[in-house]
Amino acid sequence: MTLLLVVAAALVDVDNRVLIAQRPKGKALEGLWEFPGGKLEPNERPEDALIRELKEELGVTVKAACLAPLTFASHAYDDFHLLMPLYVCRRWEGFVEPREGQALKWARAKDLRAYPMPPADAPLIPALVDLLG
Repeated sequence: MTLLLVVAAALVDVDNRVLIAQRPKGKALEGLWEFPGGKLEPNERPEDALIRELKEELGVTVKAACLAPLTFASHAYDDFHLLMPLYVCRRWEGFVEPREGQALKWARAKDLRAYPMPPADAPLIPALVDLLG
């Protein structure tokens, strides 16, 4: 089974809310809510991939020093196994805006279970609830 490494970020605003993005129509798992991030390119460090993905998806600039690893998900899909570290980020430059047709929502960690998420994202919620209340 192929191992796919994907990185994700919990962007946390000044009100301790977490940013989630809804997968747009036409993409796998469309309509589900997820933490922003994406796949690593060959020979790319996870932090560099996340910095690149946040710029591409949301238009924000993040420095590696502002990414704190929190937890990870390990999930077996039918045709691949996904390993996804989740980083917390409280500081970035620029304004968050949807650049790939996705809906965005700022949500309290305790309310994240109300949003349907891919199987790999949902197990990340308890660590965020412990961190943010």
